Amino acid sequence: VQLQASGGGSVQPGGSLRLACAASGGTFSDYIMGWFRQAPGKEREFVATISWSGSSTVYGGSVKGRFTISRSNPVNTVYLQMNNLKPEDTAVYYCAADLVADHTSKVVSTTGGEYDYWGQGTQVTVSS
Repeated sequence: VQLQASGGGSVQPGGSLRLACAASGGTFSDYIMGWFRQAPGKEREFVATISWSGSSTVYGGSVKGRFTISRSNPVNTVYLQMNNLKPEDTAVYYCAADLVADHTSKVVSTTGGEYDYWGQGTQVTVSS
């Protein structure tokens, strides 16, 4: 599956952005989807994950309550709504797809090593 992330940009603290990740070349509902980010000089950080159906979500501690992950299987897209952005949210954001054998074996994936496919990343800069 190929993943194409979009929606990054520059925003002031307290602002909002919505990232989108479009998937192609596979059956989208076969994948758990996730967002990760990496700031310069830092390790990759888990941001959020969503189950194949969209009914289950998990968030990283630093974004909980501010970010919302969602998906639309008919249009093969996962979204990340980011509100109340802070300078420490500045990073390259990556979407990722974890192919699951069936819809009951695993619901969400919170570590990068679980994911099979990665998008190219989109830059988010939060600065005044």
